[in-house]
Amino acid sequence: MGFDGQEKPALLIIDMVKDNFREDRPLPITPFAREMIPRLNDLIGFFRTNAWPVVFATDAFNPDDFIFRGAMKPHSLAGTQGAEVVDQLDMREEDLWLPKPRFSAFFRTDLADLLHEWKVTLCAVSGITTNFCVLTTVMDALCHDFKAVLIEDCTAAVSEDLHEQTLSCYRRNPLYPLLRVLSAEGLMDALS
Repeated sequence: MGFDGQEKPALLIIDMVKDNFREDRPLPITPFAREMIPRLNDLIGFFRTNAWPVVFATDAFNPDDFIFRGAMKPHSLAGTQGAEVVDQLDMREEDLWLPKPRFSAFFRTDLADLLHEWKVTLCAVSGITTNFCVLTTVMDALCHDFKAVLIEDCTAAVSEDLHEQTLSCYRRNPLYPLLRVLSAEGLMDALS
């Protein structure tokens, strides 16, 4: 099922940062994240062809952040190379790079205001991790009155099972069609 012709989407790419792709410190999510890069670059190209916004939202934590008081180790520290977008993604000067202090791309950023200013109506959310930063961004998009698409083959979690469990929670939901789970190809077809 397509969208009405009045939609103006933005592509939000979450936490595809160098610290999550380090060869010297492999993470369980890294192979899944690497696998989706070609599809994500295709999607970026599709959005650019249609002159729709592309936003790279990346963790930019402080070393003494509250979230590091649990099991999570410091990573993606603000101002470090580890918090930069991974080189394999087709990020360009005209894209928005949005460092974020917490999980959601909307938390303590001006993203909602920018998207409303750009007349965006739908946020297509990709990146890592499906069950944390991607999901909180999807939910916050809805809370800021944007339709949301969780892009199933351009998101990843630490295991395929966890990824699928998260997606299955939202494939059928009471917010449909405001919240949808679609593949990259399904999204492109629905927007065409």
